Amino acid sequence: MAVNGDDKVSETASDRPVRVYADGIFDLFHFGHARAIEQAKKSFPNTYLLVGCCNDKITNKFKGKTVMTESERYESLRHCKWVDEVIPDAPWVLTIEFLDKHKIDYVAHDALPYADASGAGNDVYEFVKSIGKFKETKRTEGISTSDIIMRIVKDYNQYVLRNLDRGYSREELGVSFVKEKRLRVNVKLKKLQEKVKEQQEKIQTVAKTAGTHHDEWVENTDRWVVGFLEMFEEGCHKMGTAIRDGIQQKLLRQESEENRRLNGLSNAKEEQIFDDAGFAKGD
Repeated sequence: MAVNGDDKVSETASDRPVRVYADGIFDLFHFGHARAIEQAKKSFPNTYLLVGCCNDKITNKFKGKTVMTESERYESLRHCKWVDEVIPDAPWVLTIEFLDKHKIDYVAHDALPYADASGAGNDVYEFVKSIGKFKETKRTEGISTSDIIMRIVKDYNQYVLRNLDRGYSREELGVSFVKEKRLRVNVKLKKLQEKVKEQQEKIQTVAKTAGTHHDEWVENTDRWVVGFLEMFEEGCHKMGTAIRDGIQQKLLRQESEENRRLNGLSNAKEEQIFDDAGFAKGD
């Protein structure tokens, strides 16, 4: 298969499809991934698209921990309608041997240099670009795996409570008893603050719309309302802090009592073992 000056493929007499390869990690597969794969598939009128996906070992080494396992990422790709073939355990850096093995005509990816963490070069696609087998695709702005993870991290507390309410255990979520109670108290305080703010806005609206001929009354009312609500909010804040501190102290006492109880059971068990064996604990 040859390429002319217009970067168009002159197909052989067999009229075989152009074999285009796209690769990636594809963690938390999203529409940005799907659009990139679609562009690769539509690079030529007749395209056979191979999509390579790196395994967990190489990804963790060069990029970092993934959310989905390699088998989950492979399976996500198999369910994308633009993909003709999935190549698992894809290499981090492409070689001529890999291209020849899979009869790859072009490699599709966005044109931005992709830093080669393996140290083989400055750009993972440097070799492919140098031999004229690179096809550029465009990134979809506003969506990426990192963006999705950042959203979850930002609203971590809400997602923890959401999953607790849906039946997940604290152990499954890695959340302590004290942490769970603190989260629930904070949520209630936040709702209370939102209600206070809502009432403040309503009262100010009523005061300002009472009549244009009562500017002085409105001004005085504004000052009164703002002063009252500031005092109310301060009181709510102090009350919330007192509630939160009280709960935390109570939980810590419960935790301390539980630890002492467990230690007592452990010591009693140990003494029983020594007694059964006919030894004194100090022997």
